[in-house]
Amino acid sequence: MNTVKTGMLLAALTALFGVVGYMLGGGTGMLLALGLAVATNAFAYWNSDRLALSAHGATEVDERTAPDLVRMVHGLAARAGLPPPRVYLIDNPQPNAFATGRNPENAAVAATTGLLSVLSPDEVAGVMAHELAHIKNRDTLIMTVSATVAGAIASLAQFGFLFGGRGGERPNAIVMLLTAIIAPLAAMIIQMAISRSREYDADRMGAEIANNPMALASALAKIAGGVSHIPNEDAERHPATAPLFIINPLSGRGMDNLFSTHPATENRIAALQALAQQMGAAAPAPSFTRPPANGPWNTPRRGPWG
Repeated sequence: MNTVKTGMLLAALTALFGVVGYMLGGGTGMLLALGLAVATNAFAYWNSDRLALSAHGATEVDERTAPDLVRMVHGLAARAGLPPPRVYLIDNPQPNAFATGRNPENAAVAATTGLLSVLSPDEVAGVMAHELAHIKNRDTLIMTVSATVAGAIASLAQFGFLFGGRGGERPNAIVMLLTAIIAPLAAMIIQMAISRSREYDADRMGAEIANNPMALASALAKIAGGVSHIPNEDAERHPATAPLFIINPLSGRGMDNLFSTHPATENRIAALQALAQQMGAAAPAPSFTRPPANGPWNTPRRGPWG
């Protein structure tokens, strides 16, 4: 159902783009704005992983610097039928994580130090499985497409005053003003709806990959609580990256409204609880247990991750 919903939302974005072009830009303006948006988003597509990771100061780790996390991620990737992604750590006290990359062969997952200090190994496994589900579902590609069309709509609305209307005549000034304001807003709402629809799919698939829906549900509750009390300054400086995270890093309220990048956490937890019942209470738990030595994640680095 969410896949169908995503397709419908992408179609709505495309239709909105056509309407805005018809109202403001004419054929020439429409093509120019689309060309600019496509060029900008093509650069973002090929460099999305580097840009997102750099924005949050992520550092790549391996089996020497973060053995337990890397082995966990690689084991989950194998279970999901994915090539092992690159693994990154973000020195940030807010518990959170995200995945990025244009396809499974060029993917990366990133976790904050706050996530690893708050969550148990089973909960971390649930979060990492959720991010791998995004990679498997190619959600980063979907979000790139939606960003391209939404960007084209915003560009067309902004440049509408520079182009003639239908038949070489400029449309009514009030219509142009309203379109310039409403069209980008509508595009943003649709883009956020696409992001929300992908989270439910990633929760379900991630819970199945880790074979532990309740661990992911518990992780979501802890992350939401941490986000509501611990600010993420990097996310505040780069709000466009907010839809990438498992929980919106900009706010802990996460309401299921038009302007939310994520579904309400309580709704996601309820869906995972229902999935746990479907899978059966006797389903075997994954074997991600906390190592006893050298801190909670058995890493040779100073402190848990520092």
